[in-house]
Amino acid sequence: MDWSRRQLFQAGGGIGLALLLAACGGNDTGTGPGEDAGPPRKGGTLRVGALGRPGAITRDPHGTQANESDYLILSLRYDTLTVPGEKTITAPRLASAWQGSEDLRTWRFTIAPGAKFHDGRPVTSADVVYSLRRLRNTPSGASRLPGIRPEGITADGPNTVVLVSDYPNAELPQLTRLTTFVVPDGTTDIENAPGTGPFKLDWFRGGNARLVRNDDWYGGEVYLDAIEVSIFESPQAMATALLSGQIDLASNVGAVAARTAQGRKDIRIVRRSDDMAMPIVMRTAEGSPFADARVREALRLAVDREAMVTQVLSGYGTVGNDILGTGDPEYARDIPQRTRDLAKAKDLLAQAKFDTGKTYRLHTTEDIAGLAESATLFATQVRDAGVKIEVVKQESGAFWDDTWLKGELYTTYWGTNDSVLFFASKTMVSDSGQNEAGWRDPEFDATYKTAVATADPAARTELLRKLQRIEYDRSGYLLWGMADGIDLAGTAVQGLPKLPGYGRVQLEGAWLSR
Repeated sequence: MDWSRRQLFQAGGGIGLALLLAACGGNDTGTGPGEDAGPPRKGGTLRVGALGRPGAITRDPHGTQANESDYLILSLRYDTLTVPGEKTITAPRLASAWQGSEDLRTWRFTIAPGAKFHDGRPVTSADVVYSLRRLRNTPSGASRLPGIRPEGITADGPNTVVLVSDYPNAELPQLTRLTTFVVPDGTTDIENAPGTGPFKLDWFRGGNARLVRNDDWYGGEVYLDAIEVSIFESPQAMATALLSGQIDLASNVGAVAARTAQGRKDIRIVRRSDDMAMPIVMRTAEGSPFADARVREALRLAVDREAMVTQVLSGYGTVGNDILGTGDPEYARDIPQRTRDLAKAKDLLAQAKFDTGKTYRLHTTEDIAGLAESATLFATQVRDAGVKIEVVKQESGAFWDDTWLKGELYTTYWGTNDSVLFFASKTMVSDSGQNEAGWRDPEFDATYKTAVATADPAARTELLRKLQRIEYDRSGYLLWGMADGIDLAGTAVQGLPKLPGYGRVQLEGAWLSR
């Protein structure tokens, strides 16, 4: 399972964390990004805490990164071809430009001028081809680079890489943002391969690492002398380290910490809106009690979304509207927001002849803060519509092995707020590898295939809106809310990224005011 599916936000220790932060509270709220700190300064070491488990550590840039700590270290050390952008879904990184063919099947990527590995070697197309083929040949390579075969990755001269898709795909550049880390051609010692990123590895021990500034980075000025990354198994442990001065930044520490840190003068809350989707999955396959679209609609209408955001996320989030991809500029905000309507929910259940005499199981885990709580509150709310739910908490391994992709009703989460088409391709097209609800809708499939093959912006916008309307009406998702990403930082920490999802690891612009 890739990193986007299983970020390790740990729910344990929430009460202890609240008490710990509240015990040292002040009167002012430190919630801003530090706008009054003046211009960026060079120097200093930023000490970052990130979540992870020692048993899941990896140093392979093309491996499965289950730990946020690992992904952060790799992202500082290696560059991907593109990255999430502030104004666009996809922005340049190691690739300075790209161009698609008229049929949108062939894409040419130009390597950024001046890009060099940490050992001084210039980056060539051969390095990129080697890295992408290596990525494609991993067990999860087909889902990371869908529609691209290893033989479809070639070089055209020293500075141009060509990717050929099996089908027209206007979204192909977006596929190169997340794990297309580039290493030198022919690398055999992958853990020690030099990168091209803004920081160079100084040392790595037991999941912890120190990285020093790459003064030759092609991407612009880097302010920090170094970044030290420490692995933590829980937000509570990170908060303790922050309060004791062991770290300067607690990454993705969660809403409980944010709420209880609001009165602290010495802690700044950095909030990334729409960071993580937390939907409930209703299986749509024949034989499921939720196969009837009217039943799924009834459950969506039985939920009090505002209460979910307030109680589960402590207000650090936004109400969802059952469409994944809220960070997409093409997100259809004109589709009416669903609100609670118990009378209509009961009527739809009656029309579908839904058995309200039975008790249905909702499976969940405590992988991330608030997930199990969302299941419990959902069960309480839908009881008002006559639906009885028993919440079943599973150990993480059992959930992902036995329930995910198979269960009839379960919670899930996506730690990257990506585009509408990303989620459609990953989770909703009939033959997608992570079709969580077992949803098969020929009209949705056809609309998706037409959308990815359409280059005209106006026509594409209309197709994307149609795609979202189908998802809103008929999919197996009940997306009640989007959780904000929360970092806690000392007041000297400036320039932190505020992009949701993978954008949060772009720390090259961070600096210290002290």
